[in-house]
Amino acid sequence: MAFPNREGKHAEEALFTPGAFMAYLRNVGKYPDYEPPVGAILCYQKHLMSPLLEGYQTTKASGFCSSMYTIDDTGGRVAVLGGFGFGAPVAVSLLEELIAFGVRRFVSFGTAGTLQKDIDIGSLIVCDRAIRDEGTSHHYVEPSKYAYASERLTGRLKEALQRHKQEYIVGTSWTIDAPYRETVVEARLYQEEGVAAVDMEASALFAVAQYRGVELGAMFMVSDSLAELEWRPEFHKRNTMEELDAIYKAAIAALLG
Repeated sequence: MAFPNREGKHAEEALFTPGAFMAYLRNVGKYPDYEPPVGAILCYQKHLMSPLLEGYQTTKASGFCSSMYTIDDTGGRVAVLGGFGFGAPVAVSLLEELIAFGVRRFVSFGTAGTLQKDIDIGSLIVCDRAIRDEGTSHHYVEPSKYAYASERLTGRLKEALQRHKQEYIVGTSWTIDAPYRETVVEARLYQEEGVAAVDMEASALFAVAQYRGVELGAMFMVSDSLAELEWRPEFHKRNTMEELDAIYKAAIAALLG
């Protein structure tokens, strides 16, 4: 059986849209009472988001998730969101609503495992494409092995990271939303293909961004390794405040264009 189950689904009209949900929020008095940011950073781990909140003046914003803040230094033009969970479905739902609100540029920033022996724990990976081994993206665009980050926004991210003297690796990720079903055979296969990382959201976010005509880039901090074909967790290791500050400065600069 092909996936999704109905062939040709990609050309069919949705039963209801993110715009309809935002209209519902307006009708019940829960629509956000501020101008849409130009760009948004989606951050999955608290320890990655905390340095931004500690190092920047921010304003709490409502309407999308429990931890959303606009960054005062940007005049509210960039927001950071966290605390919304993990995995493609939840990230895509949030992305869809933000797009319907009017946000047009996004950076996804979280942790990921590495498949390569020469990529160290704590390394920064800029993801330029992701293998579509999750279910969500297949309801948006027709089957393909990869989904791609925005070339223009990824270019701006790389330029900004270089200006802030932050080292990074550019690579492919294997996106799978069943982390406890990553198999040794798959890991070996993708390792041999040169895939840099494994994550839970990137390919779905890239596909939705393509479908909706917005820009989206992704970065990962390496937190664990599958490079020896066994799991080595190193989540307890933390990047320095200086390093994370450089990464956020680069993300903000890329989003503001």
